[in-house]
Amino acid sequence: MKQLTIDVGGTFTDCLVLEESGQLQRFKASTTPDDPTRGFFAAVGKAAKHFGQTLEQFLGDVEQIVHGTTLGTNILITERGAKVGVLTTKGFRDVVEMRRGIRNLHGSMFDMFIEPYQPLVPRNLSLGVEERTLYTGEILTPLNEAELRVAAKKLLDEGCTAIAVCFLHSYANGTNEMQAKAIVQAMSPETYVTTSHEILPVFREFERFSTAVVSAYIGPALSNYTRKLQAGLIERGCKGRLLMMLANGMVQVVDECLDRAVYLLNSGPAAAPYGASYLGGLHGKNNLLSVDMGGTSFDVCVIKDGDIPSTGDSWVGEHRVAIKMVDVPTVGAGGGSLAWIDSLGLLRVGPQSAGADPGPAAYGKGLEAAVTDADLVLGYIPADYFLGGDVKLDVARSHQAVERVAAKLGADSSQTALIMFTTINTVMANLITEVCTKKGHDVRDFTLVAGGGAGGIHAAAIAKQLSIPMVIVPRVAALMSAFGMFAMDLGLEYARSCARRQNKLDFAEVAGLFKDMRAQAKSDFARIGIPEAQLTYKATVEMRYVGQFHEVEIDLPEGELSAENLPVLLANFHTTYEKMFTYSMAWRAVEFLTYRLKVTSPPRKVEMMVHAKAASGVEKARRGSRMCLFEGNAAPVDTPAYDWDQMAPGHKINGPALIDDKTTTVLVVPGFNCEVDAYRNLVLRAQ
Repeated sequence: MKQLTIDVGGTFTDCLVLEESGQLQRFKASTTPDDPTRGFFAAVGKAAKHFGQTLEQFLGDVEQIVHGTTLGTNILITERGAKVGVLTTKGFRDVVEMRRGIRNLHGSMFDMFIEPYQPLVPRNLSLGVEERTLYTGEILTPLNEAELRVAAKKLLDEGCTAIAVCFLHSYANGTNEMQAKAIVQAMSPETYVTTSHEILPVFREFERFSTAVVSAYIGPALSNYTRKLQAGLIERGCKGRLLMMLANGMVQVVDECLDRAVYLLNSGPAAAPYGASYLGGLHGKNNLLSVDMGGTSFDVCVIKDGDIPSTGDSWVGEHRVAIKMVDVPTVGAGGGSLAWIDSLGLLRVGPQSAGADPGPAAYGKGLEAAVTDADLVLGYIPADYFLGGDVKLDVARSHQAVERVAAKLGADSSQTALIMFTTINTVMANLITEVCTKKGHDVRDFTLVAGGGAGGIHAAAIAKQLSIPMVIVPRVAALMSAFGMFAMDLGLEYARSCARRQNKLDFAEVAGLFKDMRAQAKSDFARIGIPEAQLTYKATVEMRYVGQFHEVEIDLPEGELSAENLPVLLANFHTTYEKMFTYSMAWRAVEFLTYRLKVTSPPRKVEMMVHAKAASGVEKARRGSRMCLFEGNAAPVDTPAYDWDQMAPGHKINGPALIDDKTTTVLVVPGFNCEVDAYRNLVLRAQ
């Protein structure tokens, strides 16, 4: 049976079909922001048509669907979430608003005026109630149910459609939070209620409270969407399993995600690095820069020695999200990024985006010039073959949009388009440099794996700017996140905080924490029909030097932690710390903070089809040429264009050249050559 992965992005919805033979089929449809399920089924409908089936027949042959979406991220960034109320321990209603005294994250140190943080929940909707749990888990003061009912009624009367219950030290004992949740749900069954210890059962109240509030803010919309999607699939005859891509790089069934909506943040971009790692491995490369340039954003992940990094120190906009997430920094740079003139009269591109509606001017609705319009004016994009001809681009409208920007600069439209192209490339190159530099890496030691619908056009130019010697543009580049979802494990992560110095460790206490987490995992997976025999466990602990704030996550030794293997664990901590920060303090005491258990069930192995070598020259794939303007040239150059579908392993071309596909175009800039590998991916190298 077939497997599907579907990624709903800000501009396009991507559908990738894995046939039993290992062949991959790619389909794209426009995202429908008002109701993403329409774009979802439009993309699946294209797949059904390709196989000569009705939508119902096609979905009846589907074994599994893995789904990622940026819906939650977009809701949070655009502030279109639910009206949230907070029930918290009396005296702690300002924890989220005070944060840790952190100033505006995106402002300059030279800013004279910085707007105060605007919390998702105003102070009048954050109410304290009498209760108190100690850090030991002991309940000092039981929940005052009468007071809670009064506070909850006030929030409901104010129109709150979601409520976050955030009590002090609930990570150690969530009894009071669960009691409060049950009362609110009994008062208003339709209200979305979440508790902080279910979202993030670890210490640090600000991080836990903020993450719980974010989850409540996006929860109702995501819950409605996933339930509607699930019902729509069943109605259309789908008997396969629907899995949701999580921010931590795993997948899970819908019902396990609904109460923890925050885990669906960045669920699409989190998958791309796994696809990049798989593709890099085909060429023996494990130091990779996974980049994904879509319609609205540009995502980067630095993969060193094959390890896909994760972080618990994430911010989405100005909001703290402390769950474990794949570390994929993002900048507002995509095909829909708009050009504008700043107060100094300089051309800027992004982060504002035309999105899916109205989209770039080329789509026939928008009026402002986007990166896609610049690429079209420069000749890089085929006006007659965009998305395989499904979308007819309005060349005249793109020229008019770019000309309006050019008039403000006093330049001609072609040079303005080239400036837009160079500017957006610099924005993306700067993010790559920043991320690598922070980790102490040299970008020249990495291979760039380019994904996203716009990635193929800009990848080689970015590599040239950064002196990166090799670029891989996969056959599935425009559906990179969807491809990465095939490599995802079905899994969940569990955590328990128990702060102890190394000389105060209670090994029986630690063993009890892991016993509890394993029992919870066994129960959770049993509900979705996966026996314990199919589960794999990975135990880690977050540690730090005494007196420090940030911690390092270290793998625990096999078996239970004991006095015998503790020295080995401490030695690993010092070594890892020095690798990360170039120094260590072996003489200093270490604190153990949060124990984590990652529980996974492996997916079906993905094998890409190996294609036969080319039987004829690359000229057979030639589909004409286009006049293209490149940096350093005063006039456009007649540039050969090739059809990717007609290219085979062994074909080689020298830049400048264009390679067109139904879902993307690849630009081979002057100074680079291109070769087709055994899987029909494109490998670009600096000459």
